[in-house]
Amino acid sequence: MKSKPVIPREQANRDVDDALAYYLTEAGDAVALGFIDALEKAYSHIGRQPATGSPRYAHELNLPGLRAWPLTRYPYLVLYVEHLYHIDVWRVLHGQRDIPAWMQEPDGV
Repeated sequence: MKSKPVIPREQANRDVDDALAYYLTEAGDAVALGFIDALEKAYSHIGRQPATGSPRYAHELNLPGLRAWPLTRYPYLVLYVEHLYHIDVWRVLHGQRDIPAWMQEPDGV
């Protein structure tokens, strides 16, 4: 199966920047680089197998097609929607947050 390009929205990029800043200050370069590696692996996975993400938040938020995929060894979720020719990454959020509330932010959707 051919991989679809994974295209993060501006808000998803800001989420990643915030997480990176946190890891750099609180845990150091190695942990921050590990986060980037885990994110790249998650993007690669959802590009190849987008249907494997959980539809849980699609039901909670009434957003058909929304899926979530967890990062390995990091408490973050990639929230995305599959389109015909690409994967649209909406947010990259910490799993302990109130995901529905964060997705309702003006920039969230």
